[in-house]
Amino acid sequence: MAATSHPIPLGTAAPDFDLPIANPGVDGAGNGTRSLADYADAPALLVAFICNHCPYVHEVEPRLIALAKEKAAGGLQVVAISSNDAAQYPEDSFENMAERARTLGYPFPYLYDESQEVATAYHAACTPDFFLFDRDRQLVYAGRMDDGRPTRPSREGQPVTTRELADAVEQVLAGKPVTVEQIPSIGCSIKWK
Repeated sequence: MAATSHPIPLGTAAPDFDLPIANPGVDGAGNGTRSLADYADAPALLVAFICNHCPYVHEVEPRLIALAKEKAAGGLQVVAISSNDAAQYPEDSFENMAERARTLGYPFPYLYDESQEVATAYHAACTPDFFLFDRDRQLVYAGRMDDGRPTRPSREGQPVTTRELADAVEQVLAGKPVTVEQIPSIGCSIKWK
């Protein structure tokens, strides 16, 4: 079922997290967990709520991976989080998260929010749902990645024409205020327990 994001307000401090990583080694830090504090030095932090089975995520995944790779040298740190109930959606299990991250070559940590407390703290509603924080970890952008959609027949075969998230990242990394229009993300609803 499609849902629309309704994130925390702009200017809100990034809610803390400490979650297990499905793809240890991607950041050179090994097994265990990753927390908000692990990314304290990043000039920009993008927290992306995604999952394995969602067609909306599948639509943006290649562009998210490309954005993470392209902007890493400039200081963007991306952290992806899956909060879906894996008992109801086994494709979203921790083991399957690890496999997807490996298969697609995620260049960012993929974390598992089994308790769903982190999704609740961020007011994440759908996958994908994007939250961009500045150096001070204040929310400066919450919304869609771009106008790509997997279920818009009128757009089938047409290229993506906007890049709101990439533009917001570039503004943050340049030390400028984010002036990008904040259009809510649309995707599969998070599968709550």
